Amino acid sequence: MDSNILFAFSLTLMAGLATGIGSCLAFFSKKDNTKFLSISLGFSAGVMIYVSFVEILVKAKESLVIILGETKGNYLVVLSFFLGMALIGVIDKLIPSYENPHEIKNISELEEKKKSSLYRMGIFSALAIGIHNFPEGLATFISSLENPTLGISIAVAIALHNIPEGIAVSVPIYFSTGDKKKAFKYSFLSGVAEPLGALVGYLILMPFLNELMFGIIFAVVAGIMVFISLDELLPAAEKYGEHHLAIYGVIAGMIVMAISLLAFL
Repeated sequence: MDSNILFAFSLTLMAGLATGIGSCLAFFSKKDNTKFLSISLGFSAGVMIYVSFVEILVKAKESLVIILGETKGNYLVVLSFFLGMALIGVIDKLIPSYENPHEIKNISELEEKKKSSLYRMGIFSALAIGIHNFPEGLATFISSLENPTLGISIAVAIALHNIPEGIAVSVPIYFSTGDKKKAFKYSFLSGVAEPLGALVGYLILMPFLNELMFGIIFAVVAGIMVFISLDELLPAAEKYGEHHLAIYGVIAGMIVMAISLLAFL
């Protein structure tokens, strides 16, 4: 394998697997610490909302405006964004909800329903972040091939903002199952999507991928991540703790993500 290709792939792998660092950070709290859970879920929502509006949608707009022009490009960004929301909304309806009070017969069953809801939330977060990381990995790989110095900067910046994304996946899974290995596994898999995107993109998709496809994918993923944040993460953050704790978590998540994106501009 060409040394430049190996270098570019190694950078992409390093950036993607940084989600595992975020996953490990979640394990420093006791499983019954609901305040930590509330803050962490709010933090995860802040991360996903901020990165969706400030990074992913901006990239989508840049790509689509280049291809379609200002007016058509902006319309397609908005359409794709809400298409992503509709898509995850349909998936949400197809997966059984565990919060119908008429189905709950006792306290222990209520706790099991809460755990099931948290677990589903973690899976959704892993899915959304994994989809987002796939084209991001391809972009890191291509940048590293064209300009290794630029590739290093991009890879480090992506690694930094993959750490809070790892928290977003691992916290709900860990608190719902108490299984650190399972929480780490799903967080790890969402990060593996990054080098996988580089590999698949390089071997198969490169002839077919263009600015139009990238733009639509990014806007759809932004819609998915915002929906998950508003429909799953924020309500759960308030349910497991105080209102202000959840909001403090949201703000902290936005600040951390903002710093990670600014670090290597």
